[in-house]
Amino acid sequence: MAVLYEGYTLCGVGPVQNSSNIGILGVEPGRDIDHVLVTDSSRSITVYKVSDQKPTGSWSVKQGQKISCPAVFNTQSQEYVVVTDDKVVRVWKEDDVNLEKAFKATVSADVLRVLSATDVEPVVLFCCGAVRFLDSLLASPQQPIEVVLAEDEIIRWSSVVDEEHQLVVLFSTEKRGEHFLYVWRFNPNTLVKHRFETEPGLSAPISFSATYRGGNIHLLYLYLNGCVYESLLPLRSSSTGAEGVQALSRSLCLSLPLGEEKLMSGAAVVLDEAHVAVVGFPHPSAGADYLCIWNTHFQTLQASKETTGRIYSQLWCYSGKLYVPHGSMLSVIPFECQKSSLAAAMGKLKETIQSEFKSHSFASSWSAQSYSDVTQATEIKSRMSSKTNSNAQSALTVEQLIEHIKTSALEDVQAEVGEFIRRTPQADLQLAAGRVALELVSRSQTDASFYPQCAFLQLLETRYLCYSVCPELLSLAMVKKDFRLCQIAFQIFSDIPEAVTCACLKAILSTPDSEMATVNLDTGSMMFMKELTRAQSQSDEEGGQLNGFCPPAIESDISDTPRNKLQRDPLALDMSCPVGLHKGALLNEVLQTAYSDRPLLPHLKDLTVPQVMVFLQYLRFLYFKYSHDAHKQIQDLRTPSISQIIDWVCLLLDAHFTVLAVAPEAKRLVSDLHKFVRSQVKLYAELGKIEGSLQVLKNSKQSEAFGMYAIQVIELF
Repeated sequence: MAVLYEGYTLCGVGPVQNSSNIGILGVEPGRDIDHVLVTDSSRSITVYKVSDQKPTGSWSVKQGQKISCPAVFNTQSQEYVVVTDDKVVRVWKEDDVNLEKAFKATVSADVLRVLSATDVEPVVLFCCGAVRFLDSLLASPQQPIEVVLAEDEIIRWSSVVDEEHQLVVLFSTEKRGEHFLYVWRFNPNTLVKHRFETEPGLSAPISFSATYRGGNIHLLYLYLNGCVYESLLPLRSSSTGAEGVQALSRSLCLSLPLGEEKLMSGAAVVLDEAHVAVVGFPHPSAGADYLCIWNTHFQTLQASKETTGRIYSQLWCYSGKLYVPHGSMLSVIPFECQKSSLAAAMGKLKETIQSEFKSHSFASSWSAQSYSDVTQATEIKSRMSSKTNSNAQSALTVEQLIEHIKTSALEDVQAEVGEFIRRTPQADLQLAAGRVALELVSRSQTDASFYPQCAFLQLLETRYLCYSVCPELLSLAMVKKDFRLCQIAFQIFSDIPEAVTCACLKAILSTPDSEMATVNLDTGSMMFMKELTRAQSQSDEEGGQLNGFCPPAIESDISDTPRNKLQRDPLALDMSCPVGLHKGALLNEVLQTAYSDRPLLPHLKDLTVPQVMVFLQYLRFLYFKYSHDAHKQIQDLRTPSISQIIDWVCLLLDAHFTVLAVAPEAKRLVSDLHKFVRSQVKLYAELGKIEGSLQVLKNSKQSEAFGMYAIQVIELF
């Protein structure tokens, strides 16, 4: 299984240049797993610290100059490299302020890309297909560059793969409608040319992703028709290019559903041996503005997230995070992929089995799942190891951090908490997270201007908090109306008392929809609500039936008008959603919270009649929608079950039966519920008859009087 966690915006991007470019030339890894290098299509290069969402360095070229390719970080020399105006190679360090004063060299041919990998010298790929190591090129910038490609052959994609500490350069080309793949290896230098298989009416691949595993290079490429193919390139090839162009064998590993969509762009990137992330292709039950993770072994959709604004054919993956440009922003979305198995693909993987995937299963919340970048202790290989070790030694202890929380400014506290979480070992962080959260809550309660929401969210993401560790956190969030924190807490905490659950429910119901609409909530829950609303409109247009039950036809002398149809249908209720999408998403989290009936009932009586009415109307709306087939298309999302909905209806009626019986405004609601339940009773009664008849047939013994052929008439009723 795969999980997409809550994303956040890394930076804004420039204006759209064309249909497949949003203004970003590339996103490349920085000096460590928490830094990336973003190159825009105008004139600037920026280094971002991902966890803080802040730039740590930025450089620009002068007016009239242009950046030709994405900048990269040379891990061997700890320097940045970029190409401007196609032929000028620039190299600079982190502390260089002016890019014009940095080292630069003009080469003799147009450069397409500078390709880099960790602990390996970068290589320079020229537009003509030639390849040079960066150091050898800078030692003699004007050296002659051979022409590898034909005159009208153009490079469409390029990448580099670290093959057991040996770089392999891959690039695809197009020539008069034919498409080729070049594989350039070093020590010894070999160049192998492959031809992609072509089909009538099939255009060129629109996205490539290359990885090295199991002794082979796995090349995955995507077509506009939704087909994802994989080709295997062996570790070492005996070919020297004398054999000519070789056919590139391929296998279909995924076929994406298109429906009636006509696509112009898309992108796919390999996450592991069984999972691939895709953007630009439509969600099976929604539109195309989604990021989806598919399992290539079982052809199943594992996770999805809706994005705001248009998605473009750009997607990068580094250190357990996906970088997705959409609308006018670049978002970072952490993800996690578990070991692929049939049980996991069908959603039947037991919680006890998950321990083999997570060495940190000692988290205080039993349902804990944590971000891979927070829980995995990753050693950064670099020549700057001494500097890294000195930084780690200077990290704050938990006692020092608590003292800083008492007096420091809000921005400083949030930065220090984030740094503490990243640098503290797992075992120590599990014990320290509760102490830090308690101190943050304590100051927030005494200082009205102090509320470190970002620090609270980071502590929740560690999954080392539960309600009993920091009991006042949810109460503080309700006072501040921080419903985003409440939503995440409901998803993580498994020990929320019934009194707190009801207090949160009352706060949610009493907040106007207009105010709730500004809250930033989990997009998965929002997609569930949007799908219910969309399913409602589709059902109204198609005239769908409820659980297969259709009301009996009435006398033919009644005119067949829409009004009469509404009158003769006892289930023709006003089933529009009574709350906004954001409020509905929060109510869904309340419905899925663990509780016991007896402690919960007294606290439910604190709800006012209007609040009970709205909540019952929403539960009726969910119950009605679950009677259709709409929920089957979105069952992979975090949604309340039908039994949870029914249980809450019963609890509300038990707690407020007397009030609902005498309240005039509740008469129509109770009557509608009665009609719906009566129809369900009739349906299940008929199903019970069918079940009994089938059981009799199953238990009946076949008569020996029948010959080789016989006709039997069986009356079920």
